[in-house]
Amino acid sequence: MGSMKEVKAEDGATAPPTNGVAAVPAATGGLDNPTRRGRSGSAAVLPLEVGTRVMCRWRDQKPHPVKVIERRKTSSGGPNDYEYYVHYTEFNRRLDEWVKLEQLDLDTVETDVDEKVEDKVTSLKMTRHQKRKIDETHVEHGHEELDAASLREHEEFTKVKNIAKIELGRYEIDTWYFSPFPPEYSDSPKLYFCEFCLNFMKRKEQLQRHMRKCDLKHPPGDEIYRSGTLSMFEVDGKKNKVYGQNLCYLAKLFLDHKTLYYDVDLFLFYVLCECDDRGCHMVGYFSKEKHSEESYNLACILTLPPYQRKGYGKFLIAFSYELSKKEGKVGTPERPLSDLGLLSYRGYWTRVLLDILKKHKGNISIKELSDMTAIKPDDILSTLQTLDLIQYRKGQHVICADPKVLDRHLKAAGRGGLEVDVSKLIWTPYKEQG
Repeated sequence: MGSMKEVKAEDGATAPPTNGVAAVPAATGGLDNPTRRGRSGSAAVLPLEVGTRVMCRWRDQKPHPVKVIERRKTSSGGPNDYEYYVHYTEFNRRLDEWVKLEQLDLDTVETDVDEKVEDKVTSLKMTRHQKRKIDETHVEHGHEELDAASLREHEEFTKVKNIAKIELGRYEIDTWYFSPFPPEYSDSPKLYFCEFCLNFMKRKEQLQRHMRKCDLKHPPGDEIYRSGTLSMFEVDGKKNKVYGQNLCYLAKLFLDHKTLYYDVDLFLFYVLCECDDRGCHMVGYFSKEKHSEESYNLACILTLPPYQRKGYGKFLIAFSYELSKKEGKVGTPERPLSDLGLLSYRGYWTRVLLDILKKHKGNISIKELSDMTAIKPDDILSTLQTLDLIQYRKGQHVICADPKVLDRHLKAAGRGGLEVDVSKLIWTPYKEQG
């Protein structure tokens, strides 16, 4: 029995928007076929067709360009009363949402638009700072391995979020993406998760009954790390198959990726928790193949939205490298990295390498850096090239670490964040466990 395959994602994402409301004058035309004159000069016929482009008022109370992805009739409306599922063309798909007709400016309806022209116009409207912020947090990556036909099929299958919200512990969380839950759950606007065993239900009353019976207070598996209120649990997908599958269902709500299914038996899950007198509450996790021929030390990474921007993402990355050191191997994350995953890894690699270069005054080789950090040489090379700290001379790469340049980069990199206390890690590599 399989569950969906995961791909990385990471800290720094923006939560899905709440619906803003814009006052739109009533459309003119007959009751059965109301129309409105759009920007293209033709009448905007209601209901709007899938593929229509229009301006929509977002949570910032400003209009943003959207494309209609899907539509549905409202439960109490007439023949032309629809809600529209829209994609904000400036942003990542995680911000797609259902909106009401009054949020759409029907004067701006366009039915035929050249996407290249639209992208150019959108870029011109944004300041350089705005464009950079959007690139950092909303760009769409993670499907480089798909051909055009497969990508279209993936996007068509996952274009509309099937679950709008979840309740996990004390948090209600807006979801970001489609997740292939069993069909009987696909029409549920909200799912309720047990935060310890990750079983999910359609009604609050079911969760309350379950919690009275569930005797778990932490993820199943072995606690391999505890420092203060932070704990890490290693969960074997083969020994805890249902938990592994439920974790993947949950994670897919916040991860957009290439492949939906795989066998959890082949993976270990490392679940990071904040602990208190009520139990150990999951804040994020990463998964890892038990046996990777490509030296991957991480398959998927996720920090749940309520815990993002607190340093947990880089902590999970650092933890994966500490495990690699224990194994005596160099490691690298599975490709392709998601947009947020790439940002987090670049941040982690940059900080770790800059600290070592400053300490050694640049007198160190790439191999020595790799031996010290367990970071793959290719990742070290690409990071140093991005920082302009390496040159190619006489057939080999030479690190050029001017102290002033290092200080400037360190200042830009910001604080190091949460650190893994290796003395608190008690762990045996999987092959040795066998």
